Amino acid sequence: MNLCIDIGNTRCKYAVFEDEKLRTSGTWKKCTVKELEKIQKEYTAIQRIIISTVTLLDKRVLKKLEKDPQRFLLLDHTTPVPIKNMYKTPETLGRDRLAAVIGATALYPKSSCLVIDAGTCIKYDYISPKGAYRGGNISPGMMMRLDAMHHFTAKLPLVKPFVHSDLIGRNTQEALLTGAQQGALSEIKGMISAYVAKYGRIKIIFTGGDANFFANRMKRRIFVSPNLVLIGLNKILNYNHR
Repeated sequence: MNLCIDIGNTRCKYAVFEDEKLRTSGTWKKCTVKELEKIQKEYTAIQRIIISTVTLLDKRVLKKLEKDPQRFLLLDHTTPVPIKNMYKTPETLGRDRLAAVIGATALYPKSSCLVIDAGTCIKYDYISPKGAYRGGNISPGMMMRLDAMHHFTAKLPLVKPFVHSDLIGRNTQEALLTGAQQGALSEIKGMISAYVAKYGRIKIIFTGGDANFFANRMKRRIFVSPNLVLIGLNKILNYNHR
């Protein structure tokens, strides 16, 4: 069994895989030694662990895992991966972005894929049918847009996201929310159209905390995979232990 851990800006996700089959998944507030020991106690057959993180890994966790380096893999730009990475600065590429496109190839092999990770930032990443990762785009996510409008103005309030189906905001809170939501939605639709125009037939895969919000408002055929990054991490881990 493999334990795959994705540490993001706002949450930590984990999954246990048996070969390619997902056995369980969940979230932690933080990746701690206590959480690791708990999941390893529950799934005693875990043999290997991979971690992808966009932040600094807890030193106590790193110290524990480095005691058995044959079983532990910390994903970085030097890690062998089962795709061709054409990013010009691989050392600056977010580990989650790399894992997500590899997850896309696991779900849709030999397909042209655009991965849209709608979280703190909205990330677009393209991989060709031959498994060549060409790069993508990064823009502010919904909460970041709301935070920015509050932070960079004197009087605009900080609005927490809520469901508002109308296009027009009838008060300041609604106006801020619809601006952030509809702006992001229009951006995503425009990006998808641009990628389709450039690459033709393409599979659109959403993941991330806001994936369902955007996916439910798309007229195109799209796919949602909440565990896409974890699926990619599992594939990387298996690739390194062939």
